Amino acid sequence: MKPFIYSFLFLSLISCQKEAKTEVLTANQSTAKDTISAIPKIPEKRTEKSLKDKNDEILEALKTQDFDKFATFIHPQKGVTFSMYAYIQPKKDKHFTKEEFLKYAPSNIKFTWGEKDGSGDLLQLSIQNYFAKWVFKKDFTNSEYAFNSFARSGNSLNNLKEIYPNTQFTENYIPGTAEFAEMDWNVLRFVFEEIAGKTYLVAVINDEWTT
Repeated sequence: MKPFIYSFLFLSLISCQKEAKTEVLTANQSTAKDTISAIPKIPEKRTEKSLKDKNDEILEALKTQDFDKFATFIHPQKGVTFSMYAYIQPKKDKHFTKEEFLKYAPSNIKFTWGEKDGSGDLLQLSIQNYFAKWVFKKDFTNSEYAFNSFARSGNSLNNLKEIYPNTQFTENYIPGTAEFAEMDWNVLRFVFEEIAGKTYLVAVINDEWTT
């Protein structure tokens, strides 16, 4: 009889221990869920409004040729690339680090920015003249704004998304005029990349009708 009682008590003790462990696990799981839910969510990438504000600041810096202000937007590691047309050529397009840009912007040193559509002539200008005669050839502060989309594209291949995947970009579009059958439209795009929670400019791209 005693062996039976001992066996019964032993089995009861094991059962109680299992129940206690189950309660502990359940409590731990509940605590873990509460802890996870209490962790603040990682904020989303910069909103369209924040990039719209940055877009407008860059336009104003270009319009006034405020090179110091423009340089504050340049990516600290990747620098900034200037493309004359929608088709970006990383090996040919002019590129500056922030330091290089600040060094040469005030000077009259001419750089080769690319080839003109149609004639194939090299476009050789100082940074100041390139800004005035090409990048900001029209007043883009009075343009139509678009975010991560193309309002207008010409017959030139637009490879922005292939060259700069997983980035965000803004577009400033000035429609053409009836005098030139609306073929004299112009676009200015800015491509942005994020680093350490901040968004910087990595490319300035012009676009227009090409032959």
